[in-house]
Amino acid sequence: VQLQASGGGLVQAGGSLRLSCAASGRTFSRSGMGWFRQAPGKAREFVAGINWSGGSTNYADSVKGRFTISRDNTERMLYLQMNSLKPEDTAAYYCAASRFSETATTLTDFGSWGQGTQVTVSS
Repeated sequence: VQLQASGGGLVQAGGSLRLSCAASGRTFSRSGMGWFRQAPGKAREFVAGINWSGGSTNYADSVKGRFTISRDNTERMLYLQMNSLKPEDTAAYYCAASRFSETATTLTDFGSWGQGTQVTVSS
């Protein structure tokens, strides 16, 4: 699976952004997918994951209730709706395809990565 993330930008605290990830390849609809983020000087961290059908999702505690992951297998698209953004959400955001069909949370569970899209939240 090849992945291309987009939708990042500069937003004020409390605002919203929607990230998109376009996928190519036949395995997208059978793969669990995820979003990760990496702030300067910090390790890449899990944000949200979704299983192959979209029927199961999981989230990092820091974004639970504010972010929503979704997918459209027909269009081969992955999304991350981010609401109530905080300055600490500032990071480069990466979409990734899991080696498995169900939800995954650890870096090594993901075999394909898109390029990052920068999200900057001003206070």
